[in-house]
Amino acid sequence: MNEVIEVDEFRSRADSWLQANRQHAPRDYGAICPPDLIDAGVGWQKLLFEAGLAGIHWPKEFGGQGLTNIHQAAWIELCALSGVPPFLNMVGLLLAGGAIMRYGTAQQQSQHLLSTLDATRVWCQLFSEPGAGSDLGSLSTIAERDGERYIINGQKVWCSGGRYSDWGILMARTNRDAGKHDGISFFLFPMDLPGVEIRPLKQITGEAEFDEVFFTDVSLPADQLLGPLDGGWGVGMAVLTSERGHIGASVIGLERRLESMASLASGRSLTAMQRHDLTGLLSRGKAFKAMGQRQGPDASTASSLMKLGITEMMFDSATLAADLAGAEAMLEGPSSYGVLAATGGRIAGGTSQVQRNIIGERLLGLPREPRPRPGPPS
Repeated sequence: MNEVIEVDEFRSRADSWLQANRQHAPRDYGAICPPDLIDAGVGWQKLLFEAGLAGIHWPKEFGGQGLTNIHQAAWIELCALSGVPPFLNMVGLLLAGGAIMRYGTAQQQSQHLLSTLDATRVWCQLFSEPGAGSDLGSLSTIAERDGERYIINGQKVWCSGGRYSDWGILMARTNRDAGKHDGISFFLFPMDLPGVEIRPLKQITGEAEFDEVFFTDVSLPADQLLGPLDGGWGVGMAVLTSERGHIGASVIGLERRLESMASLASGRSLTAMQRHDLTGLLSRGKAFKAMGQRQGPDASTASSLMKLGITEMMFDSATLAADLAGAEAMLEGPSSYGVLAATGGRIAGGTSQVQRNIIGERLLGLPREPRPRPGPPS
């Protein structure tokens, strides 16, 4: 399926293939494969690669299909309709793959790109830190040059897939004297190096979807630097802001959430206030659906509007579901789990505070958020 074809023809072929093969896929887990589904996810990615459905928008010279972002968006939407993941992991296909295609040397591209598409190599993201989550520019993990290597020390947190990944994309500080965003570099990082410790991070729900990663005098070959030295902030931001094609899938997921919310009234006698709250949630959801349908395949400020709005809507929905469940919501079960899990949506994928800043500064034209000056040395 690698010749240049019209989007409608591609959609028809891809849909036929999905209907014939969807039974081989794990459930649709979203952008990041959870630890308990990694074997199934890798198997699915290999099947996609063999069928010519991996790296749809990647250039052919890197093992992709040479099609467009619109073709990729159509594929993601079809997978959402079929209830299957469109790829193994967003970090590998979009973030690591995108960064290596754009900034990698010929040797790095040869080493990593094809093995990412065929799931020989699985990636994680090593960006957030305990003191630098929303404010990534404040990261403190250090990479010090020592001959033909960098010595890495520090800690990363909220790492999805750290325990099962072969490689990670790492942002670390290489110049302590440079400005906040100017002394950071971007590295390709083997996860099996001596001095790397990975610990599952237990959440309030009792699950451990994420990991902490600790680096103690880790020796990283200097040729794993991606892009310019001290220019990693530009590499990272270019990759993070180039993600495309997920709005169509988001609309489909939103439709299912709205159906689930509407079912909260089934078989229950709601108070006037509960009916008011449920109607308000459904109205908000319909508005976000209309926004998503207007968005198209390219990322824009609407992505932040959707992320913020749906996150807050789902939090309110979980609270309403617990209210309707009454005393049952104080026991272990779907209602209590929903309330506990909903808080994470305000952090994952870009915090609600960051989304508000993006909307205020880029859409409304408000002044940038003040940056406090560093205080005098103590």
